[in-house]
Amino acid sequence: TLGSVRAALDWLEPALRKADLSDHAGVLRLLGRLPCNLAAKAGLEMAIWEARAAALGQDPLDLLPAGRKRVRVSFIVGQGDVEATLASARFAYARGVRVFKLKTGGKREPDEARVRALVEAFPEAEVYVDANETLEPETAAEVLERWRALGVTMVEEPLPVERLRARAALRKRAVLPLIADDSAFTPRDLERELEQDTFDVLNVKPARSGFGPSLAMLDRARTSGKEAMIGSQAMSSFGAARAAALAFHPAVTRPSELAFHLLAAGGFAPFPKVREGWIERGELEFDFSEAAFARWAL
Repeated sequence: TLGSVRAALDWLEPALRKADLSDHAGVLRLLGRLPCNLAAKAGLEMAIWEARAAALGQDPLDLLPAGRKRVRVSFIVGQGDVEATLASARFAYARGVRVFKLKTGGKREPDEARVRALVEAFPEAEVYVDANETLEPETAAEVLERWRALGVTMVEEPLPVERLRARAALRKRAVLPLIADDSAFTPRDLERELEQDTFDVLNVKPARSGFGPSLAMLDRARTSGKEAMIGSQAMSSFGAARAAALAFHPAVTRPSELAFHLLAAGGFAPFPKVREGWIERGELEFDFSEAAFARWAL
């Protein structure tokens, strides 16, 4: 909440004012003193990263690795009936998006109807599913097989996070590539998931891990033979641009969630235009309008 973010900032501010902000490891240790509050700490870490770049006279983008010049983006299609699903997808498709992440609710027939409708309406688009931990271990493989037959390319968090052995067993079945999101918030979480081999694709969300830890997770996934994507979810173009900066990392081989900001009413930062499903790194910039931002400031 806004209140919890404000409280976190107030708690951390005195120590940060005394800290050597050029020492990134020290900054992370300081932020780690505050439990939870991942979004507030990530926002601070990214702000300090940008301030460090400014002090060096550099563009923050120059401090972030890039393995490619363009990346595919996806749009999150929320829960609802078939008509709402298609309306949401049409909105994004008209704005250049060609990959849809469909949220499902654990009800077989309605979920399949929405998947089928989306695939049939956009045959040239890619569709993958975020099951939000709603499937049962006993039937998950069967559900994934049915989704695969409909054209789904991968599935995010099909089982409850706490069902660790069941998730590892489902991944071993290799029905569809599995995406780790809720199960891998932090580098420490990622080590557990790698040890148990529960996933194929890591969804890294800078809004909860910041630049430094996100880069570490991407590097770790890559050296472990895993694929990766970048998530941004319900962000403004300001946040989406910073998430997008990591989407050009060599580890990122899957479409990244960088289009949800299209739903925002107005904005205060530029974002590259999506063209036939892709954005170009050369069009990405870290800039914003202070006047437009004022209405959102804490």
